Amino acid sequence: MARVRSPKFKQSRRFGFDIFGTGGAALAKRLDVPPGAHAGQRQGPQRRRQTEYSRQLFEKQKVKAIYGVLERQFSRYVDEAEHSGTGPAGTILLTLLERRLDNVIYRLGYGRSRPMARQMVNHGHVMVDGRRVNIPSFRVRPGMRITLASVAQKMPVVIEELASGRTVPHWLRRTGDVSEVVDNPERADIEMPIDERLVIAFYSRR
Repeated sequence: MARVRSPKFKQSRRFGFDIFGTGGAALAKRLDVPPGAHAGQRQGPQRRRQTEYSRQLFEKQKVKAIYGVLERQFSRYVDEAEHSGTGPAGTILLTLLERRLDNVIYRLGYGRSRPMARQMVNHGHVMVDGRRVNIPSFRVRPGMRITLASVAQKMPVVIEELASGRTVPHWLRRTGDVSEVVDNPERADIEMPIDERLVIAFYSRR
C-alpha cells in the first residue's frame, strides 16, 4: 500500500496544526512557522496570498493528509459523496472518511495516531465481528463489533493509550476489550479545522 512518507512535523507545520496528534511541545513551538529556508520571515501556515484555487487545493491536501489517503482513492470518495444524494457532499465525504477502519481504531483510542492505527490494521491485529480484517479502508457500519487480537491488547503503547482517557465519540462505544459502532458519525463529531466545501469546489472543476 502506498504511503505518504514526508516528515510528520513538516506536514503539520504546512497545515498549521498537529494533524497526527503526536507532536507535543516540540511541534507546538514550530506550528506558526511554515517549512522553508525563510520560514522565520513568514507568519502562519500560509506562505503567500492565496487565490481561490490555491485555497481549495490547500484544503483538499489537508484532508488527505489527516486521513492518510492518496489521490486516486480520495477522488473516489469525493465521487461517492457527490452522488450519494443523502446530504451535502462535503459532509458525506467526511463521514465516509471517518468510517474507515483505521480511523475508527484511532478514534476508539487503540492507536496514538491514524498512521499507528493503520499499521495495526495492516498487521492483522483488528477483528470485526470476529473476523480478522487487514484492510485500512474497510468501512464500518452500525452494529459492528470491533476487538483487538490478544497480542495487540498486550502492546505497551496500546495499554498506554487506553489509560490516557482520550474521549471516544458518541457514535462509537468501547466497553472493556470489545467496542461497537453504535451509529454513523455526524459532522459535529469532526472537530478538526476543515472546510469541506472548498474540497468539493476543487473537484467541481473536473
